[in-house]
Amino acid sequence: MTAKEWFTGFAAALGIAPPTGDEVRDLLQLAGEAAHASERIAAPVTCWLIARAGLTPTEALQRLTHWQERGFPLPQELPTNKE
Repeated sequence: MTAKEWFTGFAAALGIAPPTGDEVRDLLQLAGEAAHASERIAAPVTCWLIARAGLTPTEALQRLTHWQERGFPLPQELPTNKE
């Protein structure tokens, strides 16, 4: 099974459209940035954070660029998870 076939099949199982080529490209760039700037496990968790925030991969790339430009500052207080 190819990656595209897997994305398409899993998207159908989730009841959503599969990612576009641009979305896959942006997600791979985000995952790569996370893995290289931190630890490898940051890559899949970064993708989960993007989905949880309700952002598109392009929006997330813009926010990542802004965070990088500021030198990756960490928050003084962590937001709480409100479900």
